[in-house]
Amino acid sequence: MKKIKSKDLLSVTDLTYKEIELILKLSSKLKKHNRKYLRNRTLGMIFEKNSTRTRVSFEVGIYQLGGIGLFLSNKDLQLGRGETIHDTAIVLSRYLDAIMIRAYSHKSVEELAKYSTIPIINGLTDLYHPCQALADLFTITEYKKNLERLKLTFIGDGNNVANSLLLTAAMVGMDFSIATPEGYEIKADILDKAVNIAKKTGSHILTTNDINEAAANADILYTDVWVSMGQENEAENKKNLFQEYQINSKLLKYAKDDVIVMHCLPAHRGEEITPDIIDGSHSVVWDEAENRLHTQKAIMTLLIK
Repeated sequence: MKKIKSKDLLSVTDLTYKEIELILKLSSKLKKHNRKYLRNRTLGMIFEKNSTRTRVSFEVGIYQLGGIGLFLSNKDLQLGRGETIHDTAIVLSRYLDAIMIRAYSHKSVEELAKYSTIPIINGLTDLYHPCQALADLFTITEYKKNLERLKLTFIGDGNNVANSLLLTAAMVGMDFSIATPEGYEIKADILDKAVNIAKKTGSHILTTNDINEAAANADILYTDVWVSMGQENEAENKKNLFQEYQINSKLLKYAKDDVIVMHCLPAHRGEEITPDIIDGSHSVVWDEAENRLHTQKAIMTLLIK
């Protein structure tokens, strides 16, 4: 079996187009038939943030692959008492076969990867969420088959999920539009990176404050919570600003008739998405959540094996 050339997966841009294809194909295979590709391998799972899908999917995933997962919070590690990331990376590299980390700061994950000798998988940071984006891509292929020239529209905050979806779409030739309130757009450096990739793949990118313009003729409508973990002090202000940035039946009329609706979860029903849409016929949210398990099994297999 082929391996991914990069030691780590910190961003989707660590991958090539062919490696993304490889992950999608293996995700499909592992969804149909489980394989013990990582028998007796050990995955350390470091969590600075709480999690439902990331923890359960990685822990179940490594178990289904024949390995063992170790849950490690800041309270379990000496990181919480001042040990450096440098020292932690060196020691854990002697015990484990790979580390998945869900952290507040992307810089911390980059530092962990710099000093570790084993694969580091980004399970979410303030900047990127590559595992989510790759699972989303797998879900889209199940419903839409050919990715090129599909239009993916993101409604809401220009956050870590939006960043990874933008870069992923540009890499595979999908068109990407995003509607955010003024001041909450995707950061300029990430947008520039995506635009440079899109020049090679033919992807079209649109950033706007108008949700109807963004949703026009969309094949996929996507949203996330307005207030990410760690932004609780901004909650009241963001809820006021984001009231119009909601996926609802009115917005669906601007998209294509066969549009699919996606949400990385957890969802705040009645805020970024209405209950009738998340539970409706266009929603693929539950398949999307399940596919985190299968895609992450593929990622672990290709990085560790």
